[in-house]
Amino acid sequence: MADTPRLTLAATVLDTTDPRRLAAFYERLLGWSRDEDEADWVTLRAPCGGAGLSFQTEPAYVRPVWPAGPGDPSMMVHLDIRVDDLDAASAHAVAAGATLAGFQPQDDVRVLLDPDGHPFCLFT
Repeated sequence: MADTPRLTLAATVLDTTDPRRLAAFYERLLGWSRDEDEADWVTLRAPCGGAGLSFQTEPAYVRPVWPAGPGDPSMMVHLDIRVDDLDAASAHAVAAGATLAGFQPQDDVRVLLDPDGHPFCLFT
């Protein structure tokens, strides 16, 4: 496919009413630093490179429900984060500001919610 243009995933973007607040949570959680920092847009980058994690202002953002039922606002995307110690990583996430979800579908995965309700999964 010589005619295919080069495409590079630059970042995953999460909607929020306050990008700087949500970025601060993920800075604590992941230990990443800010690459871009504007009132309506923040991007974090891993020290080793790769795609970033961005946060954009969405005034009409509605917190998702996990797990969503009929008529509930559902998550549009979630982050999977590999860890070496599930219990220690879960405790770190909660200390950073996450909430352990009430519904846990798997024994080897922990579903947590960031301060804006976006689910993310820790797994080994």
